[in-house]
Amino acid sequence: MLNERAQILLKTLIERYIHEGQPVGSRTLSKFSGLDLSSATIRNVMADLEEMGLVASPHTSAGRVPTVQGYRFFVDTL
Repeated sequence: MLNERAQILLKTLIERYIHEGQPVGSRTLSKFSGLDLSSATIRNVMADLEEMGLVASPHTSAGRVPTVQGYRFFVDTL
């Protein structure tokens, strides 16, 4: 369903969201994911994850937050 890059970014997003309680942006994901990706690439992957229903964006300029489906995927792949 998800490639390894998308799985790593989703896992990082959920961990950062749990830790900070705030929507997670591409810059934070770039810093904490351990992947050497541009912010634009990360935003594209996040858009794909949002289309799949795994993350949501509270508003346009915010980062993303995990959905119930995103948490379920995270727990199932631990």
